[in-house]
Amino acid sequence: MPDDHASPRVLTAQGPSGHVEALAVDPTDSQKLYATIGEAGAVGLDISNDRGAHWQRAAALPGGGRKILVDPHSPPSDRTLYVLGENSVTVRKAGEWKQGQAPAGVGESIDMSAGFSSAEQLIVYLLAGGGRRSGSARGIFISPDGGATWSTANAAPLRNDEPGTAMAELTSVAACLRHPEVAYVSFEDLRNGGQVFHGVAKTRDAGATWELVWKEGSLPAPNVHDAWISERFGTDWGEPGTSLGVAPNDPDICYRTDLGRTMRTLDGGRTWDAVYSRRLPDRTYTSTGLDVTTNYGVFFDPYDAHRVFIAYTDIGLFRSENGGLSWTSATQGVPRRWTNTTYWITFDPAVRGRVWGVMSNVHDLPRPKMWRRTSPARYDGGVCLSEDGGKTWRPSNQGMPPTAATHILLDPTSPVDARVLYVTGLGKGVFKSVDGGRTWSLRNQGLPGTEPFAWRLARDKNGSLYVVVARRSEDGGFGNAQDGELFRSRDGAEHWEGITLPKGVNGPNGLAIDAEDPNRLYLAAWGRNAPEGAVDGGIFISTDGGNSWRSALSRDQHVYDITVDPRDPKVLYACGFESSAWRSLDRGETWNRIRGFNFKWGHRVIPDPQDRDRIYITTYGGSVWYGPAAGDPQAVEDIDTPALAYGK
Repeated sequence: MPDDHASPRVLTAQGPSGHVEALAVDPTDSQKLYATIGEAGAVGLDISNDRGAHWQRAAALPGGGRKILVDPHSPPSDRTLYVLGENSVTVRKAGEWKQGQAPAGVGESIDMSAGFSSAEQLIVYLLAGGGRRSGSARGIFISPDGGATWSTANAAPLRNDEPGTAMAELTSVAACLRHPEVAYVSFEDLRNGGQVFHGVAKTRDAGATWELVWKEGSLPAPNVHDAWISERFGTDWGEPGTSLGVAPNDPDICYRTDLGRTMRTLDGGRTWDAVYSRRLPDRTYTSTGLDVTTNYGVFFDPYDAHRVFIAYTDIGLFRSENGGLSWTSATQGVPRRWTNTTYWITFDPAVRGRVWGVMSNVHDLPRPKMWRRTSPARYDGGVCLSEDGGKTWRPSNQGMPPTAATHILLDPTSPVDARVLYVTGLGKGVFKSVDGGRTWSLRNQGLPGTEPFAWRLARDKNGSLYVVVARRSEDGGFGNAQDGELFRSRDGAEHWEGITLPKGVNGPNGLAIDAEDPNRLYLAAWGRNAPEGAVDGGIFISTDGGNSWRSALSRDQHVYDITVDPRDPKVLYACGFESSAWRSLDRGETWNRIRGFNFKWGHRVIPDPQDRDRIYITTYGGSVWYGPAAGDPQAVEDIDTPALAYGK
């Protein structure tokens, strides 16, 4: 797991290896599996007769293999197979393989789908020539005979009426497996009457004619009933449509996904309804479990136990007034260019309703993928202040240039009418305010370089500040500005001094401090990319204020952050990108994996202030998880890294 996604590489002891492009189960024998597997640019079809225990290569597939269809009418002992490739169909019939031709002028297709007609023929739909596939004929192509011959569909409703533009951009297609005369196509950039539309087209007669069953511009279509995304961000926020799926036996049931929503029709496209969320009578929303959102923290109003916040990427800050049962967007007043991501908020412990938040138009920090193409000098964001418990906000960043503000920390000992606050700006450094956030000044004396990647702050009980500076690369050479660093200030950020990191560590991610012993530090580190994989990551402990360190957990090389339970400094939690969250009951000396949490990309653990036996876990791409702090002993362990689960 070497890179900044902690991407695993699975090594197989036997059988095929490579990228599995498609998988199919025989319709009458669930022991029999078919898979197309690509390796080193070559794709082949492999067959298993024992549910995947053993595989045998059946054929090479020069045309590729995106989808596999098994003809249910063919003899079970000698199946006819159709493999939909890059732009053609490869057929195995009576033991012989034959690759069909691509439609004239079509290079790489955008998407393909197919189904078996009542005449036992495979009807195939192929999309070509979208905006991301230049140099290819554009259109919907139909084959009534399993890819042997092709014709262009008469898709008149998808043609633009603007000069110089022929057809809408086509993004995905799905046919009903057993009623393939019905198919749906997602489209974008349909230009009619001076407006731009997106939506879904449908055919009932195998492509002879098409109708637009979803046509939506800047305003919601009357037959499309979204939950909250269209209302909050506009109808095109999640576009383009990325996938369609039709029920194999019922052509009236179709699902459509984009980059934010999952929508469904049960009546052949006459109406579409959101299935990713539900709107409640009070106009708040609740999830149905289809969550693919990234978040950084869960926050609880100290004056209202029912008011909870989640800081999200892409959709900004959300607020609940009923303890998390339902939610509403909480970025009213935040500059639009900052609403993409809320990284952190903090409450004034002495003033009801006063909250500060750091927002940015840049997400996924502090991961190096974010500045490979965009300089941090171009990042935007800043600080906002709310006086009504997060219902409305206003910018509060005078003196702070546009920056990706990622963390905010309040000095609780500062005067109530002149609060001292600190903010990290990734690429700018550390900012300080002595007037409650109205004005800010940069405090970088002692920090390295002209663009310090200031990421996270921490404060001990004596007032010393720490700042984690994120690394610029996954394998930067030591001693240069590419490595992450750790700094301390004993005078309110006026001067910073470097703290030597554990040997080999170049990716500090988070720092926690013992509430009773300010010399006891806990460091979360991301593994450094090395030929053997990720190394020098995990959890490290210092008992002398950072003068020396020792490793406390090395099994997990991608630890995102560490949390000290505010009710008991002996209890610690940690989380990262290796399908694991961790708990320690002895100040970090030993760690046990929290059984039941197995989402690949975890961010941080937040103890539930209302229930000491429950925790929240924020994630990269899996929303917020909630469960028992000690783990679930009945949970099924299904992670891909069993060494972590069993302590090897």
